[in-house]
Amino acid sequence: MTNDTAAILIMVSKMLDYPNEDFHQEYPAIQSFAKEHISSEEVLKEIEEKLQPLIDMSIQELQELYVDTFDYKEKTGLYLTAHELGDSRKRGNALIKLQKLIHESGYESTSKELVDYIPMLLEFLAVAPEEEKEVAFLSLRLSYAIHRVLQHLPTSNPYHEVVNLLMTFVFEPPRSEEIAKLENEREEADLDPLPYPVMYQ
Repeated sequence: MTNDTAAILIMVSKMLDYPNEDFHQEYPAIQSFAKEHISSEEVLKEIEEKLQPLIDMSIQELQELYVDTFDYKEKTGLYLTAHELGDSRKRGNALIKLQKLIHESGYESTSKELVDYIPMLLEFLAVAPEEEKEVAFLSLRLSYAIHRVLQHLPTSNPYHEVVNLLMTFVFEPPRSEEIAKLENEREEADLDPLPYPVMYQ
């Protein structure tokens, strides 16, 4: 992985995290990091242009957009195993395996999110030994999930361009057979009405 690619992973991971009250104050540090680690002026300019619409929004507008875009949305959510497995009970085992991979790689996250939180995994991928088979497979899994998010984000949504940076500069689009294989693993939530009324005391 090049320094440019790793830097883009880290930048986008920060931009896809929930925007807290210090978002606008922290952005100059992200800009400085990008200028220090991304060697191509052309790439740097494109990234800054695609991030600017988010920077121009007030914190309240940005938080509302973030919640409306990612929270509780099955197709644009930011949890890897939810894209892969849906509502399946297999998610628990998948989370344990991810935790094991991250722990054994020596990465420590301060995030309170689940271990399959995509912004955290992007940051992990930036520093993980990419020659390891499981890390390479994680990269493939992330490309599928991010491609799926992108497919369901309207182009009018400013986050579309942020997510698209990953597919432009970091990941290869998943092949159709890979998409089909992963989609066969996903289980939809059972939302059918219960056959009997539930009475609460």
